[in-house]
Amino acid sequence: MSDMAGESSRTLQALYRDHSGWLQAWLRRRLGSEWDAADLSQETFLRLLRNPEMLGELQEPRAYLVTIGKRLLINFQRRRSLEQAYLDALAELPEACAPSPEERWVLLETLQALDELLDGLPATVRHAFLLSQLEGLTYREIAERLGLSERTVKRYMAQAYEHCLLAELC
Repeated sequence: MSDMAGESSRTLQALYRDHSGWLQAWLRRRLGSEWDAADLSQETFLRLLRNPEMLGELQEPRAYLVTIGKRLLINFQRRRSLEQAYLDALAELPEACAPSPEERWVLLETLQALDELLDGLPATVRHAFLLSQLEGLTYREIAERLGLSERTVKRYMAQAYEHCLLAELC
C-alpha cells in the first residue's frame, strides 16, 4: 500500500470513528427511521471511499458529511416518492391488469434507474423528456401541455438526449 493510500485509509477510518454516529443521528432526525439513516450514513462514507482525494482537503468534516448526506437524502426521498406514485397508480388498476410482484420489482428498479439517469437535468427538461418517451407525445403536444414553444421543447429534448448519452459513456 502506498503512503498516500495508507494515509487516506487512516483519515477515512478516523473520520468514520469520529463522525459516523453523529451523521447517523442527524439523518435519523430527518428520516424518522434508524434503518434508513444507517443505510444513508454508510452510503455517505462509501462516497468518500470512492473519492479519497477529498479527505486531505477537509477543513470542516461535519459540513462536508452533511452536504453529501443532504444529497443522498434528497435522492432517497425522490425515489420513495416515485415508488409511492407508482404503487398508487397500480392500486388504481383492475386486479386482472395488475403486474405480478416480480414484474412490480422490475418496474420499480427500472423507474429508479431512469430517475438516476435523468438526475441533474432541470425539472422542466426532465418532464418534457418523460412526456415524449413515456406518453409518446409530440413536441407540439408537449409544448402545449407545458406552456412552452415548440422550439424550446426541441432544445430541451436535445439537452436530455445529450445528458443520457454522456451518462451512458461514463
